[in-house]
Amino acid sequence: MAKGKTPAKRARQAEANRLRNKAYKSRLKSAVKDYEGNVNQENIEAARESLLQVTSLLDKSISKGILHKNTAARKKSALTKKLNSLSK
Repeated sequence: MAKGKTPAKRARQAEANRLRNKAYKSRLKSAVKDYEGNVNQENIEAARESLLQVTSLLDKSISKGILHKNTAARKKSALTKKLNSLSK
């Protein structure tokens, strides 16, 4: 544990941020899993709704600094390709 006041505060902040980011990533992963479940069941309407949710969560994660913008773009592209292949 940090000895001084400033490093101790930074350690507390880092832990709080880690927990917040972990919760947000978990929520994102759950949404992706729900979307992929809809795709596997070939439920196109539900998959579209889930894709909108996942896209929104990915965009929010960019603005909060949880994910890099290129990582989010890559994930959105891959998920959209799955839905488009199902639609054909």
